[in-house]
Amino acid sequence: MSDCSNLEGDVLKIARIDAVPLILSMMKQTTGMRFAAIARVTTEKWVACAVDDSIDFGLLPGGELVLDTTICNEIRDHRQPVIFRDVKKDPVYSTHHTPRTYQLESYVSIPIVRANGEFFGTLCAIDSVPAQFDESAARKTLELFAQLIAVQLDMQEAQEQIEAALARETETGRLREQFIAVLGHDLRSPLTAIGMSAELLQSKLTVERDRELATSITQSSVRMSALIEDVLDFSRGRLGGGIPVRRVMTDQLAYALNAVIDEVASTHQASTMHRELVLPEQSFCDAGRMGQLLSNLLVNAVSHGEPGSPIKIAATVEDNHVILSVTNQGNTIAQELMPLLFHPFTRSEAGGRGEGLGLGLYIASQIAKSHDGTLSVSSTEESGTSFVARFPNQMEKIVAP
Repeated sequence: MSDCSNLEGDVLKIARIDAVPLILSMMKQTTGMRFAAIARVTTEKWVACAVDDSIDFGLLPGGELVLDTTICNEIRDHRQPVIFRDVKKDPVYSTHHTPRTYQLESYVSIPIVRANGEFFGTLCAIDSVPAQFDESAARKTLELFAQLIAVQLDMQEAQEQIEAALARETETGRLREQFIAVLGHDLRSPLTAIGMSAELLQSKLTVERDRELATSITQSSVRMSALIEDVLDFSRGRLGGGIPVRRVMTDQLAYALNAVIDEVASTHQASTMHRELVLPEQSFCDAGRMGQLLSNLLVNAVSHGEPGSPIKIAATVEDNHVILSVTNQGNTIAQELMPLLFHPFTRSEAGGRGEGLGLGLYIASQIAKSHDGTLSVSSTEESGTSFVARFPNQMEKIVAP
């Protein structure tokens, strides 16, 4: 956990969040102020982690202000936003030492609080002239930005905890994976709130750039939700019970697979997808999990396939087994890398360039295994790279003793 002894690490954590420059830019645009920053605030230090400065305030990432001269020091105690557009008209801050010390006329500071209740710091904006903006609307927007930063920090820490777990012996790793599972559950609530708030914000915004930002936040929350689900599935699998599936006789398999293909195609419009699904009316499977398996295979094909070449999806039944395949053209997979493909956290080792934690193919293989099936891969220059999932389309027969 971050503390004042690791402030340089906190600055680096904020620097690793890709959305930070856009958040600071949007904060300036929302408030009309010309300086925005993310600050790490401890009981001893005020340190700038990221800065967007158009007034030559003179503060860079890693720079410090004397803690007692800042309003952020007070926010650390009461954890409430502080906003004034014209300090001369504000009954509380017109005589406060901070605006006098730094010659501020307008000011916004929003607390950044982690999911575990830890106060990280503030998202703030200042200017030497009064500002004109809708305080109520701006507060909701900026609180959403602060929540997004907090969730991103929590996701970073979750991934660090996963990597630490894999480096430890089996017993320690098991405990760490249990912690990750709990953390994943705790992250769901604020992430759901962010997604819902972003959708509500998008419906009310009229400026196109603001709408694009709200859309970006919504998409980021969906992606983070998928990452959390991957972490939870990984934890379940590693804890010995395997990824849970509920196999029933269902007529929803074809619908689930088509829905996944349509969804991936809509978010990757540069990719062409050819489908050929010939399935029976009833299949013995967990249709939702099979959709997840196909989604992971399709995202992998989009990430690693040759741009412009179609991705082929086929599903059929042979010898009372459902066979689902995804084939793409592109660079072939080296034979020495084949054993790594279905291992967790081996994306970089296998030359992957896609986003994520490197869990997609591992989870897909575990879903196939939970269906008493297999997931295999072949890769040649002539035929391309093909992943094939195969599982029995029937309940196991019970043999009498």
